[in-house]
Amino acid sequence: MTSSEENNQIIPIGDLAKSIGLTTRTLRYWEEVGIIESEERNDGANRGYSPYYVRRIKFIMKLKDMGLSIKEMQELYIAYGEAKETNQMIPKLVAILDKHTQMVDEKIKKLHSLRKDIVEYRQRMADKHISSK
Repeated sequence: MTSSEENNQIIPIGDLAKSIGLTTRTLRYWEEVGIIESEERNDGANRGYSPYYVRRIKFIMKLKDMGLSIKEMQELYIAYGEAKETNQMIPKLVAILDKHTQMVDEKIKKLHSLRKDIVEYRQRMADKHISSK
């Protein structure tokens, strides 16, 4: 297959979903909320995705794993724009990732505090149990 043929290859939604571990419903939902797009297949069959959109979907999966919300991904898609300019999206992505980093740091701080409380409470209960024998 030539590079040109590969760029024109449309992967059916079912095949793509199976290969990347998503459901077709998830892909349809992402399309409904405007964070991905599909392409009409030449044979008139169901929707499909070009290699370009497959890369975008994998990028969205990474963003989702990092905790970004659908709303944040919609904002990135808007920043990316019709011109499909990555440079337009980068400042927005950096700001969103900074926000998520701060949120993770806050969660870690709370979890450390919770762990300390649990360990102290556990010790008090163990001491109480031993002294009651």
